[in-house]
Amino acid sequence: MLRLSALYRYPLKSGKGEILQQVSLDKLGLDGDRRWMLVDEASGRFLTQRVVGQMSQLSALWNAGGGLTLRAPGRSAIDIALPASDAELRGVTIFRDSLRVPDAGDEAGAWVSEFIGKPTRLVQIPLGRARTTQAGYGRDDDQVAFADGFPLLLIGQASLVDLSQKVGRALEMLRFRPNLVIEGSEAYAEDGWKRIRIGDVEFRVVKSCSRCILTTIDPQTGERSEDREPLATLQKYRAQEDGAMFGQNLVNDGNGRLEVGMPVTILE
Repeated sequence: MLRLSALYRYPLKSGKGEILQQVSLDKLGLDGDRRWMLVDEASGRFLTQRVVGQMSQLSALWNAGGGLTLRAPGRSAIDIALPASDAELRGVTIFRDSLRVPDAGDEAGAWVSEFIGKPTRLVQIPLGRARTTQAGYGRDDDQVAFADGFPLLLIGQASLVDLSQKVGRALEMLRFRPNLVIEGSEAYAEDGWKRIRIGDVEFRVVKSCSRCILTTIDPQTGERSEDREPLATLQKYRAQEDGAMFGQNLVNDGNGRLEVGMPVTILE
């Protein structure tokens, strides 16, 4: 029997993940997932752990009002309210997308600038300003917040076990930043799924996930592995034209609620 064995949310793009027991879904995936992002103040270019390693130690907790609480080692926590409807809009760039989104204000900007070590702003994306998903996959009206390309990422627990065995050490699931973890399937069974149902919500599996250098960063310490693992091993046996694949990108069709332990049905 397949079941949903873990749920993770990342309120701030490239910040620490939250472990959840239950969560609601909206058009952009998990409620509150990657709705906030750090950008370079001068260029508006998005910031992630790929180039700012200390972001792995930045804890961002989402609250029911849509706001954020930021914590970091040696820093006092800061509570940040959801920007008002008339908040200043800032031009930002994330991959090939350029958009204008609400800025969280100067107090939040000062806090994240001190943490990053250069002028930085915190921005938020409301539903009405969402991006479209990666062209060529899914439907024309599929949308995404600040996630790389799609609203949700799924990984099978057995796939992580298989990769850990090949690397020769136990790997943390959070290293791969999934939203949904499925238990009870064979390793990489998710590669062949096209549609699934969890509870009352149906999901389309739209694209394998190409992995990057981020997988080599320890999610607990923020340190990058000198042997480039597990990316080096993935490149040996999971390489495709677009990169080393691990996990599947999903789009949810409709809203609903997920809870750890729910059965998972393969529809196609």
